[in-house]
Amino acid sequence: PSVSPADHSLPPRFCTSFRVKMKCVLLLLASLLGFTAAFGVGAPATFSASSSFSGTSMSTLESNYVVRSGKGDLSMMRHRKRMPKLGKPADQRKALLRALTTEVIRHGRIKTTLVRAKAVRKHVDHMIELGKRGDLHARRQALGWIYDKDLVHSLFEAAPERYSDRAGGYTRVLRTMPRQGDNAKMAVIELV
Repeated sequence: PSVSPADHSLPPRFCTSFRVKMKCVLLLLASLLGFTAAFGVGAPATFSASSSFSGTSMSTLESNYVVRSGKGDLSMMRHRKRMPKLGKPADQRKALLRALTTEVIRHGRIKTTLVRAKAVRKHVDHMIELGKRGDLHARRQALGWIYDKDLVHSLFEAAPERYSDRAGGYTRVLRTMPRQGDNAKMAVIELV
């Protein structure tokens, strides 16, 4: 008889034939055994040896990692990655740091705010490290950051002998008097 399988009031023998039932049971059993053999979860050794899965089993993975639930599951927040934003968007901040780096290397000493001096110190030290290294790739990296091409060439000539005995800390930040208009903390950054 043509009876839908969703009708649960009829006995199961009216739903489908015995052959179709056995096929479904065998497929379900095969897929279940295949899953357990592939991931090593409660499967006998005969199934895990014939599996094409070559990773570690799920039971060993679960013991190595702590499963966290609730709030704070994301580990993509930038905690403790703070950098001075300098009150500017990214493109303006990069242009400001490039200009300050160029001027520190050109003049040897500039006066700016304390936060800007501390932010530019890293970039000036990096440019001097590139100048000490002196190869073509370092020169091209410095040309990509410093605005003045002639300044890069003079830096690469002078840096190896001037800073040969020093392994870092090529700049010094000295605090000065606050700015008169807005009382901002000021500093002098200079090459050592």
